[in-house]
Amino acid sequence: MTARIDVHQHMIPEPYARWLRSHGVDAPGGRPLPGWSPAEALELMDRQGIATAILSLTTPGAYLDDGADAASVARQANECGARLAAEHPGRFGFFATLTLPDVAAAITEARHALGELAADGVMLLANSQGVYLGDPAFDPLMAVLDEHAAVAFVHPAQLPGPVMEGIPPFAADFLLDTTRAAFTLVRHDVPRRFPNIRFILSHAGGFVPYAAHRLAITLFAETGRDLDQILDDLSGFYFDTALSSSPAALPSLLAFAKPGHVLYGSDWPFAPEPAVAYFTTWADDADINHRNAHALFPRLKETPHA
Repeated sequence: MTARIDVHQHMIPEPYARWLRSHGVDAPGGRPLPGWSPAEALELMDRQGIATAILSLTTPGAYLDDGADAASVARQANECGARLAAEHPGRFGFFATLTLPDVAAAITEARHALGELAADGVMLLANSQGVYLGDPAFDPLMAVLDEHAAVAFVHPAQLPGPVMEGIPPFAADFLLDTTRAAFTLVRHDVPRRFPNIRFILSHAGGFVPYAAHRLAITLFAETGRDLDQILDDLSGFYFDTALSSSPAALPSLLAFAKPGHVLYGSDWPFAPEPAVAYFTTWADDADINHRNAHALFPRLKETPHA
């Protein structure tokens, strides 16, 4: 087995799927909600040479409408992730779901998940109800994540604006959403004020590698910060290859990201298996497959599969 460590694989527990549908969410991000089970995930992983998958929910996470049930939805999802990790040692880990924009509840759940449940990190949406990561309102949570030296997996959400007819959000808006999150994180100096957090940007960082110098010049003009420092912060994020390791995109990502900062991602089951196999073809590299993830998640070095 090729020992791939997949940092971008989703879980859709049946209670969570029912909750989404009860809120009228049948196609998050414009992609119909697929079927999912741990058995199906393991079969896919064996076929695609994935030793370990770090599971996460996807948009919209646990917060919908007024967020009244966000804490209970997040707790249920995180307990499911912890149970899967315990039942399948070395095959599954999980990024904990939080409750942003409810910061107080997010702090409570982060402490519980990173401490009691031994989560591999947390999943943060690029924007939560229109508030982007990097906003000072989220600083108290960032302080807790910094205290735990947490990995924060940044996944796009639906843009805080109307969807363009004929362009499903996952096709283009998701990439912009991640880029906006990276921009606001650097704009508010989050990577330097909270240096122990390791941020993973989904889908090769959206447009970040391609547009980094344009973003940096904009931040330089606004803040007066050193241009090289801004570029260093942008290239210092981690990036996964989910749906993004094409022969056009991967060279740009590898030329931009710091050494050791590119990680394998599949995006299954929202990416169907033929898409997973296609993009995996272009990123079949030991560093991307597992070595870089071993450095970020040392516990995986000790597992029999990874």
